[in-house]
Amino acid sequence: QVQLVESGGGLVQAGGSLRLSCAASGRTFSSYAMGWFRQAPGKEREFVAAISWSGSNTDYADSVKGRFTISRDNAKNTMYLQMNSLKPEDTAVYYCHLPGDYWGQGTQVTVSS
Repeated sequence: QVQLVESGGGLVQAGGSLRLSCAASGRTFSSYAMGWFRQAPGKEREFVAAISWSGSNTDYADSVKGRFTISRDNAKNTMYLQMNSLKPEDTAVYYCHLPGDYWGQGTQVTVSS
């Protein structure tokens, strides 16, 4: 059974940083691309970033390019999202995603102005 567990969210002031983690189990993690999505109150879930199975290719939403960095450690079955220069509009629940429609429970990120 696939399980994704996010951690690292919290409350931070604008301009601050957070590092999210997504620990995966139940599947050969290193064989799959993975991604981060987020959902703000009253809005639809949106794409944030994605990373290939090897980590050599990444993709970002325009809104986070230059501020967020996605990475993974296949030996630890863990994916990360380093978030710098955070803005109030980054406030959302952040979810990690694995193909096959697998989602974690989400971690709340709140950025105060």
